[in-house]
Amino acid sequence: MDRFFKLTENGTSVKQELLAGFTTFLAMAYILFVNPDILGAAGMNVGAVFVATALAAMTGSIIMGLVANYPIALAPGMGLNAFFAFSAVIGMGLSWQAALLAVFFSGVIFLGITVFKIREKIIDAIPEELKYAAGAGIGLFIAFIGFKNAEIIVSDPATFVALGDLSAPGPLLAVFGIVVTIIFVVLGFKGAVFYGLAITAIVGVITGFTTLTGVVSAPPSIAPTFLQAFQVDWQNEVFTVQMVGVVLTLLFVVFFDTAGTLFAVATQAGFVKNNKLPRAGRALFADASATTIGSLLGTSTTTAYVESTSGVAVGGRTGLTAIFTGLLFVVALFFSPLLSIITGHVTAPALIIVGVMMATSLRFIDWNKMEIAIPVFFTVVTMPLTYSIATGIALGFVLYPITMVVKGRGKELHPLMYLLFVVFIVYLGFLHH
Repeated sequence: MDRFFKLTENGTSVKQELLAGFTTFLAMAYILFVNPDILGAAGMNVGAVFVATALAAMTGSIIMGLVANYPIALAPGMGLNAFFAFSAVIGMGLSWQAALLAVFFSGVIFLGITVFKIREKIIDAIPEELKYAAGAGIGLFIAFIGFKNAEIIVSDPATFVALGDLSAPGPLLAVFGIVVTIIFVVLGFKGAVFYGLAITAIVGVITGFTTLTGVVSAPPSIAPTFLQAFQVDWQNEVFTVQMVGVVLTLLFVVFFDTAGTLFAVATQAGFVKNNKLPRAGRALFADASATTIGSLLGTSTTTAYVESTSGVAVGGRTGLTAIFTGLLFVVALFFSPLLSIITGHVTAPALIIVGVMMATSLRFIDWNKMEIAIPVFFTVVTMPLTYSIATGIALGFVLYPITMVVKGRGKELHPLMYLLFVVFIVYLGFLHH
């Protein structure tokens, strides 16, 4: 084990890696309850999604540990699950089975361009401002979903949206959870989001808002989602502009989400040398494999988690950390009864605070240059306003070439940006047909 994972070489031990794996698990365990809640909105079986989430996290993390030897855990990604449920299924009208197939297609394409080392070239072609805008916009979108699920924000016939009744039990519980989670985050707790979710759930039970039916049981059946990606109407659902748009958006978001996370965790661990990440191809292969397998199990895109930095902070330095994290997701399979107390009001604080964290990327935008500020603003704002991540990204990719050309900076754009400009104009034109 020491030789395979190079424990001594990395200044770590099995005990230290176990502690790091447990810390990472606590920091990202919230996804076990938030993901079924979000995908459940798309009509998927909540129990089956819970199992698929745990198995996808286990598989992805173990592959990362064995193939790339990095202390980076994987699970279905926040933002990507929101796009799956609220944009692809509810917004565009795809069945959740077809949306799973789109995830599968994106995973296979991701594997192909990783093996042939095309991925880095594509990443380099996309302006940094649009990468940051996409991350921040997704943050605002999932925060908006959190506020809506908590009934803190409600629909209003006169103003579209308005403040809900904060004295009602559900919104009051959510507000409590938001405040508790904020306190944990500000104090620097490694598992802040999970602890906030857990305490909110416990208070919900104590106050009688929710009812606990049990704690431990055999895992639910995964049959309602397993291999359902291929149970689709191929003629009317697969060979469509909507499907192409969904796959393109998934690829775009996963591209930069994964790259940013890998570099963030690897930099903290001291792996990055001369702005290069050793074994980057292996890490990307693990990520793409996890997405493909996760879609077959029945969950949205699986990706690397920036919460892995919490494990690195306590000494995790090898893939053994990721493997321990993955194994803990297997243990979590036996706690499915807790899903009964994890309502939209309980998960809302997690969505909102994760949204805050994602929105911090806006600090990298040069707001003094209007040719950059305008497309970034449209990308970020239209995601929550149109209830669609894909629409925000499409508008950003259409406006960016226009503002840059008008400013006389058109030559700075990679030719791929002009191709994407045309693709997204077509996509927007056929979006509602």
